[in-house]
Amino acid sequence: MGPDLARALLGLVLPVACAGCDADDVPWCDACARLLSVVPWRCEQRAGRLDHLDGRAPLPVWTSADCVGPVRRAVVAWKDRGRADLTPTFRSALADAARATAATWPRRPGEVLLVVPAPSTAAARRHRGADLVGELARGVVEGTTGARLAPVLARRRGGDQVGLGVRERARNLHGQVVVRARGRRVVEGNRVLLVDDVLTTGATLAACTAALRDAGADVVGCLTLASTPVPGATRPRTPVALG
Repeated sequence: MGPDLARALLGLVLPVACAGCDADDVPWCDACARLLSVVPWRCEQRAGRLDHLDGRAPLPVWTSADCVGPVRRAVVAWKDRGRADLTPTFRSALADAARATAATWPRRPGEVLLVVPAPSTAAARRHRGADLVGELARGVVEGTTGARLAPVLARRRGGDQVGLGVRERARNLHGQVVVRARGRRVVEGNRVLLVDDVLTTGATLAACTAALRDAGADVVGCLTLASTPVPGATRPRTPVALG
C-alpha cells in the first residue's frame, strides 16, 4: 500500500485538517507551509526584555515567520491541542533556518556550537507529551555543521507564559531558569545558540541568557520558529549575511 493511499484511508477514519487554515485532508497545506519557507530575519527589536538599556546591542534573534494568522493557529494547535503531527514540519523549518543563518554565528574553525533549547515546565511537558522546543533544537543541530544538542537549562517552578503580559512574564521567570549542575561544565567557555518556539516579550530568552552567561557560556544568539509582531510597528527585517 502506497503512502498516499494509506493517508487517504486513514483520513476516512480520522479526518485531518490543516492546522493553519483548516484545509481538508492535510495536516499542513502548501499555502501555510510557504509562510515558513522564507529567508530568516532578525526580530529582537520586537522584544523589550532583550534590551540591556546600557547601550549594548540586544541578543540577536532570527525567526522565520510572524506569529499571526495560520502560523499562530498552527503553533497553538501544536503546543496545546495535541497536534504532534506538526513536529516534523516545524523541526524541518528550524533546520532550514539554521542552514541559512549558520555563517552569522561567531565561531572559531573547528569549534563546537552548543544548541540549547529554552526549558518548559514539567507540567507543560506532561501536557504536551514531549519537549517540543527540544525537538526544534534537534532540527537546528541537523541544519548546523559542528553543532551539538545541549539541553542544560531547567525551569524550577512557575506557570506557563501563555496569556501573561510583559511584567507578568518577567516575574513568572524571575530566578526560575537555571543551568543544571552537570550542565555548567558543559557550557563553561563554549559558544551557545538558544532555541525557542516563539519570541514574544523576550522574557524567556533574557532569563535563559542570564543563566547561561552566569555559568560561563558565550551566548551568540537565538533561533525561533516565529515572532509576535508589536502592534502598529513596522516589521523589522535584517537580511541574512552569508559568507
